[in-house]
Amino acid sequence: MSILGRLALLFVIVPLLELALLIQMGQWVGYWPTIGLVVFTGVTGAWLARMQGLRTMWRLRYDLANGRIPRQAIMDGMAVLAGGALLLAPGILTDLIGFSLLVPRTRHAIQKRIMARLERRLQEGAVNVRMAGGEIWTRSPDPRSADPISRDPMSPDPMSSSRSTGE
Repeated sequence: MSILGRLALLFVIVPLLELALLIQMGQWVGYWPTIGLVVFTGVTGAWLARMQGLRTMWRLRYDLANGRIPRQAIMDGMAVLAGGALLLAPGILTDLIGFSLLVPRTRHAIQKRIMARLERRLQEGAVNVRMAGGEIWTRSPDPRSADPISRDPMSPDPMSSSRSTGE
């Protein structure tokens, strides 16, 4: 899916779907219970995001204090941030996804799926990493390649600049 298609999905289709679900829920249970549910999920989500955020910060500090790279703590922090942001948006689907990112068990299951997909796309050579200065690093799709990481031939050689050679 193109970036434009993803943006359309994010900013047009999802809010329209959320609005339709809220209208349907309002017809089923009434106006005030629907408003109450939106307020309840917002307040509960803010509290849960705060608790999980603090827990993640403690895990980050613990890992750093013990000389470990805080991989899981960083991924948890990003998931908690995304979950909290989704809970700020009124809606049923965004609340479900937001809560699932705040509960550790479902958050870790989602992270595992995202990491597996990212690893698969890296192996396929479908992911490019852009570095400062316009360099593009890609993984070679040919597993027999001696150097699995190759630089885009159109970008300048970082070793040829006068800064890196000391001239």
